[in-house]
Amino acid sequence: MGVPALPRPPSAPLPGGGGSALTSAAGGKPLSGPGPAVVWANWVLRLRAGGGLVGTVQATLTPVRDVAELAWVIGAPWQGRGFATEAARALAGWLSGLPVGRLVAHVHPGHAASAAVAAACGLHPTPYRQDGEVRWESGGGAGGGEDAVRQR
Repeated sequence: MGVPALPRPPSAPLPGGGGSALTSAAGGKPLSGPGPAVVWANWVLRLRAGGGLVGTVQATLTPVRDVAELAWVIGAPWQGRGFATEAARALAGWLSGLPVGRLVAHVHPGHAASAAVAAACGLHPTPYRQDGEVRWESGGGAGGGEDAVRQR
């Protein structure tokens, strides 16, 4: 089974960003991944004013499993300003137009800010853990799978 044709990631500004202080850039490079079964989409986040780097957002799409995993990293000086929420929501919105059935993120159980970002993307915590992090999923949150381990 091949990877479906996916649109290129957006370049500045972030979709739905409106009056945002952020822009994004995919660097003009196509989507890539470690092989035909996994596709990576990465964005570098910059401030509109001055173009300084703020962080990144990423989606790892695994079409054969009907899942996309979201990740975000915001530099310490820019945390607490809503940049992660804005960028992750824009990414989730972009993914909603693709043939992806489920969004997933893994959040450290003690990281309230990232939990808030995941919730803003419409994800819900599940009872599953991976490498000590809580698995958040779109939909009912009852998923799991071979890469998730139920913590006892």
